[in-house]
Amino acid sequence: MSMNTAVVGLQWGDEGKGKIVDLLTSEHDFIVRYNGGANAGHTVVVDGNTYALHLIPSGILSSEKTCVIGNGVVVDPAKLIEEIESLRKRNVTVESNLKISSRAHVVMPYHKEHDAALERVLSSAAGKGDRNLSIGTTKRGIGPAYADKVHRSLSIRMGDLLDRDYLADRLEVICAIRSRELDALGVSTPPLDAAALTDSLAAMGRQLAPHITDTVYELHDALSQGQSLLFEGANACLLDIDHGTFPYVTSSNCSTLGIPSGTGVPGTNINQVIGIMKAYTTRVGEGPFPTEELGTTGEYIRERGHEYGTTTGRPRRCGWLDLVAVRYSTMICGVTSIACMLLDVLSGFDELKLCTGYELEDGSVTDRFIPDAHRLPMAKPVYETLPGWQEEIVDATDRDGLPAAAQAYLARIEEIIGLPIDIISVGPDRAQTVRSSRPTAALGS
Repeated sequence: MSMNTAVVGLQWGDEGKGKIVDLLTSEHDFIVRYNGGANAGHTVVVDGNTYALHLIPSGILSSEKTCVIGNGVVVDPAKLIEEIESLRKRNVTVESNLKISSRAHVVMPYHKEHDAALERVLSSAAGKGDRNLSIGTTKRGIGPAYADKVHRSLSIRMGDLLDRDYLADRLEVICAIRSRELDALGVSTPPLDAAALTDSLAAMGRQLAPHITDTVYELHDALSQGQSLLFEGANACLLDIDHGTFPYVTSSNCSTLGIPSGTGVPGTNINQVIGIMKAYTTRVGEGPFPTEELGTTGEYIRERGHEYGTTTGRPRRCGWLDLVAVRYSTMICGVTSIACMLLDVLSGFDELKLCTGYELEDGSVTDRFIPDAHRLPMAKPVYETLPGWQEEIVDATDRDGLPAAAQAYLARIEEIIGLPIDIISVGPDRAQTVRSSRPTAALGS
């Protein structure tokens, strides 16, 4: 029986999923993206060479593997072509090893304009106490594209790019409606040109045609042949549209619950779920962040961890590790083991803090996460303090070789969340990874 694995972020994104997917690619035949779009940024470092991937699965660096962009992804075809060409220039093979779902919905140029315009309107329409109502999107058109998917009659799918006449008929109606909407949002551009957009999209469709297929059957055929699948999530569980800190979330199910709908593969086919977490916590954009450190601690983490967005370059907000949040995400995602990333960033601290609970307004303490952006800011973190370590750990090759304080830090995390940490990242390169030889299993099970 083949071993099928899911890799999922347990915090607010940017945990280092790309590195782990790249690391696990050798053990799987298919690498599958199931949600999100070009708002995702997965960074892989191999032999000192850095690759920033946004739409294409991180497994593309292994040419003998098949990479799949599933139906749950929203695809910006222009960005995808740009990414393909960039990889080819670096001698990365992108040919029949890349499959794109014909059912994946298309991010259109007007989606980006709508996204940016809506953020401008919301940021100027302050709520009570002058609270900013914008949610801090990447302005890549992801939310509006998913909204059109739900609207149904106003959406375009990747397979539609291969039928010019059908595409032209759809866009003639859609552009007329979208032009009026953009005008109402104060976007001062000429009405959308349906004919020009049809020409542009049809041309991109011709370029991408060798890759566009029914990926649901591709994946089920692979399963029937005993091949193994590695599911790569974009964003992270706390940004999940249903289970994250709503409304400061993304527009897709980026927990493992998005895999069945985003690929057509039932969850019963997944054998193990590796949850990815940083050794601390970060967040980009707006939204509550109980353990955020606004002073020198947060700045130290940001600079040592190079905490700037892969997609946007925005500085990330930084703070101590919130285990209330991580434990919640492991529950939602059915995690079987943990990969702890960027442990090396914490070298140099005299002491470290772990958030193990929240103090509520009535003085009570809870160990349950609050996935509601209106209520979470009222929760105050309850910390445990552990000794830090001064040694640099980038050359560590096994867990026993880590400083005693680092080993104790990892052991306490395992004890609180009830899962083993089987992968430890001590640097950005693929080789700077410590893996456990023990079998994946929940502690105490």
